[in-house]
Amino acid sequence: MSTKTIGFAVADEDRALLNELVDYFGDGNRSAYLRATLRVMASVKLAEELREAQAYGQRKLAEQNLTLEDIPAITKRILKARDST
Repeated sequence: MSTKTIGFAVADEDRALLNELVDYFGDGNRSAYLRATLRVMASVKLAEELREAQAYGQRKLAEQNLTLEDIPAITKRILKARDST
């Protein structure tokens, strides 16, 4: 694995928290902490994107006066129509 050192600024008031988190999640290794943080933040990003997609879908259903309970019947109807073509 190729690595490159990069720098970033941390406010003085955040330094103690950073050190605490580095000790806990990275066993004192800032690089290990950053790698762990990247995985966590990628999960947070995915969760937010999924929530947005879910909200979009629910808005679209509501626009058609449908609910989540209508989805199985809609799905069956679409699959049946697709299979008969």
